[in-house]
Amino acid sequence: MSTEQLRCASVQFEPRPDDKAYNLARVEHFTRRAAADGVQLVVVPEMSLLGYWHLRRHPAERLRELAEPVTGPSVTRVRELAVELGVAGGLGFLERDEVDGRLFNSYAVCLPDGRVHRHRKLHAFEHGAVSSGDRYTVFDTPWGVRVGILVCWDNNLVENVRATALLGASILVAPHQTGGTDSRSPHGMRPIPPAVWENRHRDPAAVEAAFRGDSGRGWLLRWLPSRAHDNGLALIFSNGVGRDDDEVRTGNAMILDPYGRILAETWAAADTMVTADVDLSLIPLSTGRRWLKGRRPDLYGVLTHHFGDERDAVTARFSPDPAAVTPTVLPD
Repeated sequence: MSTEQLRCASVQFEPRPDDKAYNLARVEHFTRRAAADGVQLVVVPEMSLLGYWHLRRHPAERLRELAEPVTGPSVTRVRELAVELGVAGGLGFLERDEVDGRLFNSYAVCLPDGRVHRHRKLHAFEHGAVSSGDRYTVFDTPWGVRVGILVCWDNNLVENVRATALLGASILVAPHQTGGTDSRSPHGMRPIPPAVWENRHRDPAAVEAAFRGDSGRGWLLRWLPSRAHDNGLALIFSNGVGRDDDEVRTGNAMILDPYGRILAETWAAADTMVTADVDLSLIPLSTGRRWLKGRRPDLYGVLTHHFGDERDAVTARFSPDPAAVTPTVLPD
């Protein structure tokens, strides 16, 4: 079966640290609410099962206690919901590999036919015990639409989104925990004082200004629409909201079409969801798809060349050292 429209939902909510029962109940709440509205694809935030930023403070043994295999009870519950409700439902979780025991920041999309597709974050920096994934995740759905998954920082590296599009994705599932981070860049994000969040009911104007400002929506709009536009795919941006250890996530749940236009968004300082009908008929003649066909792969060897100054995800994310590009002449 194929469709020219796919009804999608993007969820933002504030997880409770390590409280699987509560967080899974929030995922189920929004999945059921979305299904009642005719939604086919429901996207929830990165690490929605456990919360996120506090995990860096846990010893590795505690992470192993919290982790589950993709066949574990939490993903299985979302799989059951997907089959029951006829939707594609997501879950972000800390995965323990069933063979070698390695840990991953993973995201599962469970389809109504019972299939489960799991993506392991390619650029994991949350904890030294968490490994990075090594492959892209693109898959078919019962609606004839190919979907890709990239988790948080995966989306910031432009090559990842381009590769996902080249593998045939028309929709990109993009779960995050972002906004309000302490960026090393002089014009990047800045932390949002926790008091702004805690006082959100008494001073809603202050939290709205923060969420819509340069540490929230303003930052997202510098790059997020271009990922959709330049690759001719729809993008479902889901995010945490509220306290995330010592930082404040800004929500800004958003759905963008393949021209980078915002179809639905929120800057509410609350657990909430936005929905939109994505017009897939726009993709074949979208600007990004025409650009893809104009590529010259014979020129792109520089993209896979190792220059010797590459950094691992942790160093690239947190190092205060400048990241200047050293001019290099490639061999003929």
